[in-house]
Amino acid sequence: MSNTFAGALGRNFLGQSPTWYKQTIVFFLILNPFVLLSLGPAVAGWLLVAEFIFTLAMALKCYPLQPGGLLVVEAIVMGLATPDALYAELLQNFPVILLLMFMVAGIYFMQELLLTVFSQILLKVKSKSLLSLLFCALAAFLSAFLDALTVTAVLISVAVGFYSVYHKVASGKSPREDSNYGSDTEVIELHREHLEEFRAFLRSLLMHAAVGTALGGVSTIVGEPQNLLIGKTMGWDFGEFFMHMYPVAMPVFFTGLCTCLLLEKMNWFGYGAKLPRPVRKVLADFDQEERKRRTSSQKAALVIQGAAAIVLMLGLAFHVAEVGLIGLLVIVLITSLNGITDENQIGRAFQDALPFTALLVVFFAVVAVIQEQSLFAPVIGWVLSLPVDQQPSMLFAANGILSAISDNVFVATIYITEVEKAFAAGQMSREHFDLLAIAINTGTNLPSVATPNGQAAFLFLLTSAISPLIRLSYGRMAYMAFPYAVIMSLVGWWAVTHWA
Repeated sequence: MSNTFAGALGRNFLGQSPTWYKQTIVFFLILNPFVLLSLGPAVAGWLLVAEFIFTLAMALKCYPLQPGGLLVVEAIVMGLATPDALYAELLQNFPVILLLMFMVAGIYFMQELLLTVFSQILLKVKSKSLLSLLFCALAAFLSAFLDALTVTAVLISVAVGFYSVYHKVASGKSPREDSNYGSDTEVIELHREHLEEFRAFLRSLLMHAAVGTALGGVSTIVGEPQNLLIGKTMGWDFGEFFMHMYPVAMPVFFTGLCTCLLLEKMNWFGYGAKLPRPVRKVLADFDQEERKRRTSSQKAALVIQGAAAIVLMLGLAFHVAEVGLIGLLVIVLITSLNGITDENQIGRAFQDALPFTALLVVFFAVVAVIQEQSLFAPVIGWVLSLPVDQQPSMLFAANGILSAISDNVFVATIYITEVEKAFAAGQMSREHFDLLAIAINTGTNLPSVATPNGQAAFLFLLTSAISPLIRLSYGRMAYMAFPYAVIMSLVGWWAVTHWA
C-alpha cells in the first residue's frame, strides 16, 4: 500500500512532466539547504537564480510557476528572503501587476478587431519579406503605446486563430467545428507537409513581431514592464521618457527593421518560410465567409472596439491613469457597450494573463532574494567605481548580460534602485543619473532578447498556447533571436556611449 501511495505521489508531482525533470527539481530542493549551510547565503542565492533560470528554460516541460514557486518557498523558509521583503517588492511593482491583470484582459475583448486587421495584412501582402517587416514594425508601434506584453497577447491570439482554422481543415473538419488542434493524429497525410510549412511560417512571423515589441517597447514608459518602474523612479512622464530614450531607441529600431529584411531574404536562422498556397486559400475562404456572415451587431461591436483602441492609446499617451487602470477602462467600455454581461465570458479574458501574473510574483520573490543577499552589489559597486565617462557603457553591458541570463524586469528593478541610492547619497549629478537610467532601460530591453527568459514578452510567448502548436521551443527561440540580439546590442551600446 505504501509503495502504491508513494508511486501515486510521484506521478502527481508536477503532473505530466518527464521523470528526469521531476527528479532534477527534487534534487535542487534537497541540495539548497546543504549549500546554504556549507557555502553560505550568497552562494545559495546564486544557485537559486541558476535553478530558477533552469525552470524558465524548461518551460515547455512544465510551466515555471510550480517548480519556481517551490524553489522560492524553500528560499524564504531558509531565510534567504522574508515574506515582508517579497511584499515590499510586490508593492513597488504593483503597476506592472495591474498592467498584466487588466491590460491583457482588455485586449482580449478587442480580439475580433485585431484578428480582422492582421488577417487583412496577412492575406493582402504576398511578399514574405514585406509581411515580416510589417509585423515587426506594427508590433513595435503598438508596443510603444500598449506595452510589449499586451501586443504579445494579441499576436498569440491571432496566431492561434490562424493555426486552428487551417488545422481543422487539415484534419478534414469545418473551420467552425470543435477540434483538438493540439494533436496531429487526425491530420490527413496530404496536408502534413503544408502544416509543417505553416508552422515554420508562423514561427518566423511571431519571432519578428516579438523582437518588434522590444524595438518599440524600449522607447516609451508603457512599452515594457520595467519601463514603468524606471520612469516612476526618475519622475518622467510619457513624453519625457521618450525624449530621453529616442537617441538610442531610434537607431536600434531602424537597424532592427533592416535585420528583419536581411534574415528573410537570406533565409538565415530559421527565417524565410513562406505561406503555402493551400493554406492561404483556406484562410482567405474563411475570412471571406466570416465577412459575409458578419451581422450588423458584430459590425457595431467592431466599431466599439476601434473606438476603445483610440481611447486606450490616448489614455496611455497622456498618462491619465496607471496603465492597468486604463486597461480596466477598456474592459468596462467594450463589455458594457457590446453587451458582454455574462460572468463566464468576462472570466475567460483573464485566463491567459493570470498564470503569468502569478509567475511574475515568483520572479519578484527571486528579486527579493537578490536584494536581501546583495548578489548584484559587487557588479554595481564596480560599475560606479569606474570613471564617470565609462559608467553608462559598462552599465549597459552589465545590465544586458544579466538580463539575458536572468530576466530584464528584476535586473532593471535592482539596478535602478541601487543607482537611485547612489544619487540620493550625492555620488552623482542629476544629468549623470539620467544617463545611467537610459543605460539601464536600454541595457535591460535590448540585449535581453537573446533568451526567452530575458524578456517578459518572450517568456509570455514561450509559455503560451501557441508555442507547442508551432514547435517553438526555448532553444529554437534563442537560436532565432541570436542575430537580432547581437545587432541590437552593438548598436544600442554605441548609441548609449556616443549619442545619449
